Amino acid sequence: MIWFGQPEARERSGLIEAGWHVRVVEGDAPVKVREGGGVVVLADLRHGDAHAMPAMQHLMTDCPGLPWIALISLGTPVRRPQVKRILQRCHDFFSAPLDLPRLLAALERAGGAVLREPDAVADLPELVGRSAAVAAVAASLRKYAPIDLPVLITGETGAGKEVAARVLHRLSARAMQPFVAINCGALPLNLVQSELFGHERGAFTDATARRIGHIESAAGGTILLDEVGDLPLDAQTNLLRFLQEGVLQRVGSSRPIEVDVRVMAATHHDLEHAVAAGRFREDLYYRLNVLRLQIPPLRERGDDVDLLAQRFLDRFRERQACVARGFESAALRAMHEYPWPGNVRELRNRVQRAAVMAEGALISAADLALPVDAGDGGDPAITSLGVSRASVEREVIAACLRECRFNISECARRLQISRVTVYRLCKKHRLELRTP
Repeated sequence: MIWFGQPEARERSGLIEAGWHVRVVEGDAPVKVREGGGVVVLADLRHGDAHAMPAMQHLMTDCPGLPWIALISLGTPVRRPQVKRILQRCHDFFSAPLDLPRLLAALERAGGAVLREPDAVADLPELVGRSAAVAAVAASLRKYAPIDLPVLITGETGAGKEVAARVLHRLSARAMQPFVAINCGALPLNLVQSELFGHERGAFTDATARRIGHIESAAGGTILLDEVGDLPLDAQTNLLRFLQEGVLQRVGSSRPIEVDVRVMAATHHDLEHAVAAGRFREDLYYRLNVLRLQIPPLRERGDDVDLLAQRFLDRFRERQACVARGFESAALRAMHEYPWPGNVRELRNRVQRAAVMAEGALISAADLALPVDAGDGGDPAITSLGVSRASVEREVIAACLRECRFNISECARRLQISRVTVYRLCKKHRLELRTP
């Protein structure tokens, strides 16, 4: 990395220990550097107008593709044209006193190291993350893929259950055969049997031709029954028969058809509770729950939120023209503090919307429509306007309640707090517990 300014001894030694080669520039002589190779430029503006300003401007002109990071203080003259130009170019910002671990993480992002997957997911490009939770999922995927048995994938809405199913299929011996995903919750009640098992011509009023069902269309490959807990009981009976015998019958036919397909099922419901309540067949549950894969919610994945957000932004930039290419420090903190009731799907949607709304190169917490803690110490010239911690707490509880349709038990489960705490917070913030 190239450091324009005056690093403290602890900062320089910390960077060297982390494996960075540090080149300090204090004068105004032009600096020659070759783009690429993990080179990152740091503009140290904590002491006002740096003596190396001409050299920084020269490097910007010569190497427009280099990533920049800025160190600032409350005294940084952000309105000066030369300083403003540098800040507009920077990938991220830090203020005194410098948080070295966060700087090292930002350097990796700026240098492109964030795109390098750790060993745990090195051969699984569909998985993004370095957390222990993702490593555990990756290990299970490799273990389950070659075993031709049913898999029950559980996890909250938007956590990535279908992604995991596709990885299982890709790693299996059936990879060259079809993968068919069907959302059981979206099937019309009067057509569930036909959609899954197919029908013969004349089987019912609108059956003007023979139709192959989803299970039969996946012959030789894999079928994912997403939201399997929403299947009606009669369809559950026929699915159980297929899992036991490997044969199905189209609606309107008595001829059994043998189909070789691996069945995976996914659900965000508690199937054990559904079995106890009589909404899901116990024998079908045990047939599906041979191998169990639990997908962790985003709030349990730590710094993975940074990696996922940058991945979604990079992919959006490949398809759409936008000026945003990274995230402000305040935005990253807001993403870490937000509970993500909609998980990875919600993160992707917020990042895409923020990429459209952002006015500059860095996405703010306001662009993401996320609250910011006013006590985060960010520089008001750079970060978004903060709000109180109480406002953050109220917004999180209110958003989760709306997402759960004011179901207190579901809200408590998603936020990992007790029902009593939900009631207490609602009383504290004067939230009405009624369906809007």
